[in-house]
Amino acid sequence: MNEFDVIIIGAGSVGCPAAYFLAKEGMRVLVLDELASSGQGQNKAAIGGVRATHSDPAKILLCKQSLDVFGSWKEQTGSDIGFKKGGYCFPVYREQEEKVLKGILPVQKRFNLNIDWCDADEIRKVVPGINPEGLIGGTFSPDDAQVNPLLASESFTSEAKSLGAVFHYRESVRGFIMEGNRITAVNTDQGTYRAEHVVNAAGAHATQVCEMAGLRIPVNPDSHEGGISAPVKPFLGPLVVDLRPGPEGKTSNFYFGQNHEGAIIFCYTPCEIFPGENRISTSEFMPIIARRLVTLIPRFKHLMIRRIWRGLYPMTPDALPVVGKPRSVENLYLAIGMCGQGFMLGPGVGINIASLICRGKPAIDPEVFATLSPDREFTGKKEALK
Repeated sequence: MNEFDVIIIGAGSVGCPAAYFLAKEGMRVLVLDELASSGQGQNKAAIGGVRATHSDPAKILLCKQSLDVFGSWKEQTGSDIGFKKGGYCFPVYREQEEKVLKGILPVQKRFNLNIDWCDADEIRKVVPGINPEGLIGGTFSPDDAQVNPLLASESFTSEAKSLGAVFHYRESVRGFIMEGNRITAVNTDQGTYRAEHVVNAAGAHATQVCEMAGLRIPVNPDSHEGGISAPVKPFLGPLVVDLRPGPEGKTSNFYFGQNHEGAIIFCYTPCEIFPGENRISTSEFMPIIARRLVTLIPRFKHLMIRRIWRGLYPMTPDALPVVGKPRSVENLYLAIGMCGQGFMLGPGVGINIASLICRGKPAIDPEVFATLSPDREFTGKKEALK
């Protein structure tokens, strides 16, 4: 009863899809998580945006796979995960952002993204009520989407269980039993489990799990805040990203969308990071985000805010995920360092982890996939659209 083909550490945005795709391959899967149920770590702090609109080729390909999975999920399983195909829009008011977005369009188109530059009039149609003053234009990618993170994690869990996967909650990993450079068993506070393969999908605690196998992978969490309004009449299709720095000097980009229930969900990126795992909301968040929301779309002044929260971004030095098998540990696979984009990357990463374990190669172009290697130097150029 304690022997499996694969043990996954973490039942979150990445661990749950990985469990599903591995179980679908016929693998005996055990998922371990210290929390009470799936998706209770950083998954429930996600705002649910899923975009293939990146500047990094690996993230483009992984998120295209995620969009395929999310988009066909209800048809495949009968489960409604709040999928809304409204696209992503990056409106532009300054030449700096225009240069960035136009500069990465050739990369995006090379990987077959459905994206184009739009003039100001087109952006005003895509984002009704957007402030027209100084609007230059922007990009719009209609195939991107939004999904409900809690519904998705629960559905991935349910489908994985139906295929035989086992989930143990409130169970913390304490260490590995190793023979040479191979993990033979995982020790928890409740037992010992053997497996041929181990997947680290531990999110904010990924570095500690790596250290149990003698690996030093630089994944360090910092925190970001988000919030959601009461539902309003649907009017906004895409999730909108404003790349400009905030006028108060404390924020860089901010982003928001209207989910399938009509609520406006929003977040911003602070200029000065908040390192560590403190998840207590700050007093400055709502005044800052409210000004930015109302300045960009004036009608938002009537919104009633229902809830705010704070979640963790497991960051890497080059702002790219760590996905693959490190050379120094024979049967350990890493699916960590998602840099706040674990939810949108999760299904794509899960597909590729399953392919690595079952077929010895990724599901996307191996050369592109190699840029996410755990053995890289972490000194590469950071992605333009973080």
